[in-house]
Amino acid sequence: MSIYNCPHCGERSFNPITKAFAGQLNSPGKVCMKCGRKAVNGKGATIFNAIYSLIAFASIVVIYLYAPKLLGTQYEWVAHYELVIGICILISKFVVPRLVNAFFFKMAPAIRVDPVK
Repeated sequence: MSIYNCPHCGERSFNPITKAFAGQLNSPGKVCMKCGRKAVNGKGATIFNAIYSLIAFASIVVIYLYAPKLLGTQYEWVAHYELVIGICILISKFVVPRLVNAFFFKMAPAIRVDPVK
């Protein structure tokens, strides 16, 4: 069931899964089933991914620096689960932007030019 329109031909040819894996403006994009041209998620998706990646990186650094100092306080559990929290943040860095891209941002034509082999 295709519910998203192609920015080139205007036909409904993208479903949430293909839209989620279309990527941002710097990615090669996904091919439209109707017209054969590539489409990606627009500027909003690229900005969201950049901001979310910075927040995830900053969270990992803060947890790494401050978790050992929390031993003996009421937040001692953070020091014990520091590695698990870091891994969960890394996984969310890849999952959350794709979920958001699948449902919230408009499609745009791919502007990346790949070399021909």
